[in-house]
This record gives sequence, C-alpha cells and structure tokens, in this order.
Amino acid sequence: MRKIGSALAGTVLGLGMGTAVLTAPALAEERTCRGTIGAVTLDNVRVPQGAKCTLKGTRIKGTLKVEKRATLVARGVKVVGNVQAEGAARVTVTAGSVVDGSVQVKQGGAATVEYSRIKSDIQFDANGRYLKVNGNRVGGSIQVVGNRGGAEIRRNKVNGNLQCKENRPAPTGSGNIVGGNKEGQCRRF
Repeated sequence: MRKIGSALAGTVLGLGMGTAVLTAPALAEERTCRGTIGAVTLDNVRVPQGAKCTLKGTRIKGTLKVEKRATLVARGVKVVGNVQAEGAARVTVTAGSVVDGSVQVKQGGAATVEYSRIKSDIQFDANGRYLKVNGNRVGGSIQVVGNRGGAEIRRNKVNGNLQCKENRPAPTGSGNIVGGNKEGQCRRF
C-alpha cells in the first residue's frame, strides 16, 4: 500500500499488485456569447460586459452568467444549473425554457421570465427597470425585493412562496397559484 499525493492526504489505496491511476477531474469549458447561439450543447455560457447574446434552443450543462450592462435573450433553452445576472442591462428567459436551478437577477435593469419552467427559485433583487414574471411553473419560490422599476407577476404556479417587499412602485399581479404563502406586497396576487 502507498499514499498518493497531498491532495489525497490520509487516503491509502490498497490494490494488491495492481497500479492505481488517478486523473484530475475534467474542467467544464466556458463559452463566451456575443451574438446568437442556436441548438447546441455547451458546458457553461458567459455573456461578457456590455455584450448582447441570443440563445435559441441551446442546452447548457452548467451555469449561464450575464455580466454588467450585458443583455440576454434566451428562448426555448435548457439550463441544468442557474441563470445568474448581476448588473445586467436586460435578462429575458421565455418560450418554454427550462432551468433546473434558479434565475437570479440582481442590481440590474429589466428582466422577464415568461412561459418557462424554473425548478428552483426566481429572484429579482434591487433592479431598476420593469420586471415580468408571467405564466411560469416554479418549483421553489418567487422573490421580488427592493426593485425600482415596477413589476408584473401573473398566472404562475409556484410550489414555494410568493414574496414581495420594498418594491417602489409595488408590483401588480393576479392569478398566481401558490403552494406556500403569498407575502408582503404580493399577498393578494
């Protein structure tokens, strides 16, 4: 028996007369998106600062990240991880898109999530332009907090909570079916 590498300190491989071959895990590749990407499968996608990216039927095995002043239009996409945007100009996820994680849009401009399936949460936090969350199936909660451009929240099916607070103006909405609680500014939606 012999010890292998400091990264595996304390791990002893006893393989009799055989030889152990350890390989490093494969690193996921990141594709930078400027322009349009169609129906292909990618690991991770990043929309860099100030760029505009349109995804049509794209499958992303990891995370979709939207950087400052960037614009994302995603139609009919499948994202295994999260859609994360901080400081983005606009984020749009529509047309039957499926996100296995969350859609998180923070400290940016406008955002729209419509007619899609989000298996975890939709979080809109401290954005400055108009927000829409309409006709979605959401496995977790919808949280709309501290936004300044107005928001519309209609006809969503939400397994968790629908939470709205500190938005100016207050969001508008109706027809949401919520498994948890409707709270704050969204309590009558």
